Amino acid sequence: MPLALFDLDNTLLADDSDYLWGVFLVEKGLVDKQQYEAANQQFYAEYKAGKLDILAFLAFSLKPLSQHPVAQLNALHQEFMQRYILPVMTKKGKMQIQQHKAQGDTVIIITATNRFVTQPIANAFGADALIATEPAMQDGQYTGGVEGIPCFQQGKIARLNDWLAQTDHQLKDSWFYSDSHNDIPLLEKVTYPVAVDPDDSLKQLAIDKGWTITSFRE
Repeated sequence: MPLALFDLDNTLLADDSDYLWGVFLVEKGLVDKQQYEAANQQFYAEYKAGKLDILAFLAFSLKPLSQHPVAQLNALHQEFMQRYILPVMTKKGKMQIQQHKAQGDTVIIITATNRFVTQPIANAFGADALIATEPAMQDGQYTGGVEGIPCFQQGKIARLNDWLAQTDHQLKDSWFYSDSHNDIPLLEKVTYPVAVDPDDSLKQLAIDKGWTITSFRE
């Protein structure tokens, strides 16, 4: 059956879950406000500019996971979902997912944001699978490291290819919805690329290539 791939942050969500998780940690007093807030904003700006050092960012963003028990993190995530994520889940994004599922398509959320942050969000959207950056664990505790290839830029293609090799799916008649120029490599791989509320670079490319441009925002 065809695949419908969706980016998460600023596509299905009208915000960035990785950035919002950092805001939440600052608010809860679990990280140093001044240092963490400044770094979080800097990394987010670099991401939008296409200049993000993904390994440096992951060293920063995954470190707090190593500093708290998993049970506490899971409880915090429930609060995070209610206060920060549910309000920014786009209704049109949900409808597009439901439309693909009604057609019998397999819906996959594919995101650079780590699985701890994104798995409950993918569940809330009703995705069939999640491909995300994997935070490393040892003895039931996050280590602060990353396992395997980060699911970012060309890494999204590598991680998707790994998933395809483990399943019976293929990219024939596939869709991919994304807002970001960081996802151009994967958008160029699928049958039906869709630019959703695209940044300027992606919007121009979509116009040049005749790709569909749409919005999930209200």
